[in-house]
Amino acid sequence: MTFRRPAALFTLLFALLALPRAHAQMQEVGDGGPGPIKAQHITLELVSLAPAIAPGGTQQVGLVVTLEEKWHVYWMNAGDAGEPPKITWTLPTGITAGPMQFPIPSRLPNGPLMDFGYEDAVAFPVQLTAASTLKPGPVHLDAHVRWLVCREVCIPGKAHLGLNLNVAPGAPVGQPVGALGAALKLIPTPLPDDAKFTVKGGKTDLVLTLTTGDSEPDAEFYPADPDQIINAAEQKITVLPDGIQLRIPRAPELTRLPNELHGVIKLADDVAYEVTAPVVPGEVAVTPGSGAPTPATSGVTTITAIGLAFVGGIILNLMPCVFPVLFLKGLALVQSSNEERSRLRSHGLVYTLGILVSFWIIVGALLILRAGGSQAGWGFQLQSPTFIAVLAAGLFFFALSLAGQFDLGLSLTSVGGDLAQKQGYTGSFFTGVLATIVATPCTAPLMGAAIGFALAQPAGITFAVFTALGLGLATPYLALSFQPAWTRILPRPGAWMEVLKQLTAVPLFATVIWLVWVYGRLYSSPTEAGQGVDHLALLLGCLLLLAIAGWALGKWPARRGSTIAAVLLAALGLAIPLYQPKDTSLVWTSYTQQALDQARAAGRPVFIDFTAAWCLSCQVNERAVLKSADVQKQFRDHNVTLLRADWTQYDPEITKELASINRSGVPTYVIYPAAPSAPADVLPELLTKDIVLTALTKDTKP
Repeated sequence: MTFRRPAALFTLLFALLALPRAHAQMQEVGDGGPGPIKAQHITLELVSLAPAIAPGGTQQVGLVVTLEEKWHVYWMNAGDAGEPPKITWTLPTGITAGPMQFPIPSRLPNGPLMDFGYEDAVAFPVQLTAASTLKPGPVHLDAHVRWLVCREVCIPGKAHLGLNLNVAPGAPVGQPVGALGAALKLIPTPLPDDAKFTVKGGKTDLVLTLTTGDSEPDAEFYPADPDQIINAAEQKITVLPDGIQLRIPRAPELTRLPNELHGVIKLADDVAYEVTAPVVPGEVAVTPGSGAPTPATSGVTTITAIGLAFVGGIILNLMPCVFPVLFLKGLALVQSSNEERSRLRSHGLVYTLGILVSFWIIVGALLILRAGGSQAGWGFQLQSPTFIAVLAAGLFFFALSLAGQFDLGLSLTSVGGDLAQKQGYTGSFFTGVLATIVATPCTAPLMGAAIGFALAQPAGITFAVFTALGLGLATPYLALSFQPAWTRILPRPGAWMEVLKQLTAVPLFATVIWLVWVYGRLYSSPTEAGQGVDHLALLLGCLLLLAIAGWALGKWPARRGSTIAAVLLAALGLAIPLYQPKDTSLVWTSYTQQALDQARAAGRPVFIDFTAAWCLSCQVNERAVLKSADVQKQFRDHNVTLLRADWTQYDPEITKELASINRSGVPTYVIYPAAPSAPADVLPELLTKDIVLTALTKDTKP
């Protein structure tokens, strides 16, 4: 096993754990006969496109590899660690084998490293050539194969395989069918005559320019030789009118520029070219405008990201998801302001610890998922129906307690009671956990840029940014616990607090209704309108208002005021599901890369709404701003293509597009101007009509 980078050493630890199994596996399997051979996590077989080969002719054979889920083998340049499969032939006299060919590879993230290779299944074609003097009759091809198959650990193996062919005059070359035929179609081809590939080498980057005559939306470069680029680094794309440009960081080992760069440039899963070009020394300025989105955090530093996260965390307290929890904690301080300061401060610190531990768990899960190849982002857990069900049940139970059905020890009416006895440090800790959980559906201003930056950095910086976000979320209550005198601006404790506590259950019950709506949307196809789930949520809202009406009648029985309020609430509740206003807003198209490319090719401005049913900020922005008459008129007047990227259920294409603009969550709003060379315009997370109208005026100018 080859380790080409100091960072790859951690992989060695996993390899060492596997050594006992590896040594056992190195015993060669197979007896050289035809047919598949099963080894640990892998199955191999020699196949041919046809059963015969003609004297003086050629025939395609190949090694077909089938892998267990999430295991992989390697391309000819394995990346940061690994080795490609190797085949050694023993052939009859008169038959020769060409080199083993490698289909288009994929990038396989492995923690901080990047491997180049194949998952699931792959075939490696080999062309046989028969001498014209070869006599007709059966022949046997003998091959010894070595490989390295990896997941968290890497297991070497070897096998003795065979293949029977018949030498027959006039035997045709087989048709490209099956796994071997598919692999032949995926072998990178030479660059067309009308295309051009150039490379410039600077002090820190290699800039690759491919000119094909058409604007290429995406590309990846795979070097044929190791230690030339930082394999795991982002390959920054600039879309050109007649091609594409890639800016790739040089490997630290590349102290001197190579004479030439050779490798494969991949434009799509089934389109790749083998390219070679001399490396011309020189710096290439970053193109200010390109068809690819301009990263919104291109000027963000670690210190800036930490500052943005901290301020964004403070603002997060004002979001509809978090405010009820902070409000309850504030009421607890009102009645306990005369307690010992040390005890109040301890509860504030424990509440902060609950928030921080929750954030650390979330970011740890994010990093584990991303290391495994997922591109999960902020709020990823809300894409899980199980998490939604548990969260809805927990909030419903908590709301029942606030409504007075039973006492969870959170009563706010005992003036002068001991805070620790009533709630305890465990209660403070888990209130911090609850604040974090209910915060995940929201993205406050400044958070998007900070989180997008953090998830593109090493783990230490990622944890630092998320810690700053958690500290920002905890700061308001923590400040009140250190300065309880600030609560004097609120009314004195009394019976009113119990009424207010019960009323605080209302937004929590509303949140549960919203979670039920999200739960239904998670089981709906993204292409469905989801009208049934929407109407169900409206009916549940009606029932909530009827429950409030019943509470008012029970709280103040036989009073005219409570009776009038109950009647009005009941009427309003019934109106919610019965009133069906006509929707005159413009139609949004589901986001796809093809839809974006077509609109841009047609010279139309594009507005993309990255949203999700579980994102409360998204719903507020949509109803208050995007559906407003002024914004709709601007969309219509400027012939803007409206694309909605619904991330309610995980969608790798949407996740990839978010990552391309240095975002990892929703809401995110992007305007692509009509000019193909103009950079993307990323709007703030919280919208106002002025923000959108100003951006549209600027980005739709001819």
